[in-house]
Amino acid sequence: MQNRFSTRDMLARLVSFPTVSTRSNLGLIGFVDAYLASHGVPTWRVPDETGEKASLFARIGPDVPGGVVLSGHTDVVPTEGQDWSSDPWTLTEREGRLFGRGTCDMKGFCAASLAMVPEMLAANLQRPIIIALSHDEEIGCLKAPEMIDAILATLPRPEAVIVGEPSDMRVVTGHKGSWEFHGHARGYEVHSSLVHTGVSAISMAARMVNWTNEVMAENARNATDNAFVPPFTTLHVGVISGGTAKNITARDCSFIGEIRVMPDEDIGEWQKTMETEAARLEAEMRVIRPEASLTLESTITIPPLEPEADGPAERIARSLTGDNGTHVVSYQTEAGQFQEKGLSTVVCGPGSILQAHQPDEFITLSQLDAADDFMRRLIDHLAN
Repeated sequence: MQNRFSTRDMLARLVSFPTVSTRSNLGLIGFVDAYLASHGVPTWRVPDETGEKASLFARIGPDVPGGVVLSGHTDVVPTEGQDWSSDPWTLTEREGRLFGRGTCDMKGFCAASLAMVPEMLAANLQRPIIIALSHDEEIGCLKAPEMIDAILATLPRPEAVIVGEPSDMRVVTGHKGSWEFHGHARGYEVHSSLVHTGVSAISMAARMVNWTNEVMAENARNATDNAFVPPFTTLHVGVISGGTAKNITARDCSFIGEIRVMPDEDIGEWQKTMETEAARLEAEMRVIRPEASLTLESTITIPPLEPEADGPAERIARSLTGDNGTHVVSYQTEAGQFQEKGLSTVVCGPGSILQAHQPDEFITLSQLDAADDFMRRLIDHLAN
């Protein structure tokens, strides 16, 4: 087992594993486990219920509190239907860029963390570095909570968490949370010439969708100055399907959407607000046909990352990067899940989010170098 890699070579190995969320990630996890074992680093796996996937975490340095977690996810989004100029599972260099699925989101950060293990071991760390690799992030941040619980049950409590999502090595201190839902309207079919005696599931679903538009417009009107883009909670329905024929009132209509919630607002309250509107519309439907319904099923809830006033993670990340700017994002990461467990957390990693999920995804060599510099400064920080 080769036990020393440059960050670039480590990235090439990680990219070669096609860890799309619909597939097993055990090949990558097995490689990482063996690599860490070759250095005598203790590791722990957190398998999923199928046995086809697992998260992994490892401790480099002493078994004491106050360490720093370097967190990344191993899964990537699919490449099907995308026009790639080279094999997405083979790291390819062109003009100072390294192309491949996951290079940016977010195997570049994972590669830098793992490649630096020999330097971490040689540094006589006074507090540990904990490498944490999750799975199923791309389909809703589903499995990080189990890994976080295992870390807290197994290791002394760390001081800070750095989630290495692509941020151009800027320190991101906040992101929105989200609630995702599946809606279903059940109407009553009649011939459209007698539309007043039936209930159109499409019409009622459309009213629910229009309500989301109206509420979001009100949010925009009431928005205050802040760093988020857009600077307010957004509501969106991205999928809708229903109906049988143009002259039949639709019996069924399904829709899928999300609410992306500002960190200082309560996701649960937004869920209740939408459920209240659905109940109001359902009551109208049942005046015509008592069997009609309008239901919302909660599918995924991802907590926000709330900016911490002078939190340990922010202090450490700013000291290592020199970045004192204010950076927040509207997408979700696993950072809010760490913070939800009481751990000080920021997002900071190499690469640009503009490349995430794109054909010909890439990370620049300069961003990988910046990640290496970050790791070396972190090692120095924890060795003193």
